[in-house]
Amino acid sequence: MHQVDGGRRALVGSGLALAAAPVLALRAGEPIRLAMIEGLSGAFGNAGEAVWRNLLWAVERVNARGGARLPGGARPLQLLRMDSKGNTEEALSQLKLASDQGIAFVLQGNSSAVAAALIDAINKRNEREPAARQLFLNYSAVEPALTQEKCSFWHFRFDAHADMRLEALTEVMRTDARLKKVYLIGQDYSFGQHVVRQARAMLARKRPDIEIVGEELHPMGRVKDFLPYATKIRASGAQAVLTGNWGNDLTLLVKAVRDLGLAPRFYTFYGNALGVPATLSEAGVGAVVAVAEWHPNAGDAGSAAMVQAFRRRFPDPREDYLHARMQVLVEMLVQAIEKARSTEAAAVARALEGLKFDGRGLGVPHRGEMRAADHQFLQPLYVSVMDRAGPGGLAFDVEGSGFGFRTVRRFEVDELVPALSCRMTRPAA
Repeated sequence: MHQVDGGRRALVGSGLALAAAPVLALRAGEPIRLAMIEGLSGAFGNAGEAVWRNLLWAVERVNARGGARLPGGARPLQLLRMDSKGNTEEALSQLKLASDQGIAFVLQGNSSAVAAALIDAINKRNEREPAARQLFLNYSAVEPALTQEKCSFWHFRFDAHADMRLEALTEVMRTDARLKKVYLIGQDYSFGQHVVRQARAMLARKRPDIEIVGEELHPMGRVKDFLPYATKIRASGAQAVLTGNWGNDLTLLVKAVRDLGLAPRFYTFYGNALGVPATLSEAGVGAVVAVAEWHPNAGDAGSAAMVQAFRRRFPDPREDYLHARMQVLVEMLVQAIEKARSTEAAAVARALEGLKFDGRGLGVPHRGEMRAADHQFLQPLYVSVMDRAGPGGLAFDVEGSGFGFRTVRRFEVDELVPALSCRMTRPAA
């Protein structure tokens, strides 16, 4: 079990100071700046800060081994915090600020609606100003359209998109013969709407005997009391709830259902951290299912080493939320920069296309490939279920809760690979 002690309670210092530290340690060349545009305050600030820690750690590890190797000498990475406050207009304002500063690499993911707006703005700017083009690197915005009908040469997605995640989740649901009634609930924006719609379609195809006993969309980030929604779930007689909710919209939903004494199984995209295990405690054992590209108990000794190293860097259990895909994003960006021998956006984009990743030698136990045709990263997925950690249980818990996740099933790339529907417009060489 992952132990909680006084050392883990120590708070991490300010983000800007942490961002500067690895750059000051390297004097080989001007830093390659990465602008993380994310909601660091507001309703989903905790999710934004979790992203920040992941990306910061990835940047620090690259810099510790010398940075990106370029013909003019090694150059460190520098990660900049740009708070969108969870608002699309503010995100666009921050993008303009990054553009004005000549930052070529923009990172975002918490909200597909924000991602769509940023991609559109970058597309227009890159056409208007070809000498100062930018790349958009997406770690979590999973609406499929972003690599399908709205695909862009300037956008690369490192997370599995929603249909790939749903394919894995609903396949596990398909095999549960006892499951007869499911409630669908999501945030009322493009991603949440897509998850509810596609979940219904996939379950109808795979298990037509399952009854959808409720379908609900709620305002995103504005509901403080989910009791009315929990009451509807109780009245429906649902045995399971499927949701793409994330951040506090998921934690508060789970809490409201628990407070009513209900015990449905939650099939989630993001139920493996950000307070959900601690909120449910024993009631979540065997009842919370999550899908992700990796989880702390998924792998071998290399996987365990990555978890332990991250926890040494961020010893506060409240900051214990590690994503393999964010490590992959930074590592693949560096590989593409070195392959292109340039930091120019189009050259790096072409180097990223078709790039294969095997991070075992880098302390990232993950593999995958960036599909050139649509810029969707193809990788295995794990469906896992909440269980006890400690003696006789899982090796790692999450967030000091005493509970972690164990693998139910690993899905290989060929089980999830999405059909191609992207018609990408490419810039002239």
